[in-house]
Amino acid sequence: MDLGRARFDADVSGTVGPVEQVTLGPPDAGELLTLQRAAYVTEAQAHGDLALPPLTQTLDQLTAELASDALDAFGLRTRAGRLVAAVRLVTTADGAIVDLGRLVVAPDLQGRGLGSRLLRHALAGLAGSGTRVRLFTGERSAANLRLYARFGFAETHRSPSGAGYDLVHMALDLR
Repeated sequence: MDLGRARFDADVSGTVGPVEQVTLGPPDAGELLTLQRAAYVTEAQAHGDLALPPLTQTLDQLTAELASDALDAFGLRTRAGRLVAAVRLVTTADGAIVDLGRLVVAPDLQGRGLGSRLLRHALAGLAGSGTRVRLFTGERSAANLRLYARFGFAETHRSPSGAGYDLVHMALDLR
């Protein structure tokens, strides 16, 4: 899937300034892992689960994931080069399903529309593809659940996490 480069000229934070959408690959793994871990700390606290996979993923695992042909990863960078948000998409071999995961925003910039911009761009790149986009989040992730519902995702089911809370599975059909 080619989502191309896009420029978002809105000043998202009052200090960060314009951000640009960029494709992420193996060379970005270290910076992406740092962003991912910072962003998931609040999720771990909300769910009482410090063993969340985004927190335990290794640099080697993430580097290999970013090298996969089945994965598209992109993010938002400031003019100064700071990666401030990212998301990953994995498409099934038949192209019918896209799993959206690890939508992360730097903690100091959360609540300023970066996650919405990234999600909007990802969905626009999939528009008309006839795919079903799936994702999951923890049941105590109220902001995530509100964000995904605003974009039309509907809960399909819940599954136990094994750590005392449920994962909320959601989907959006782009047919």
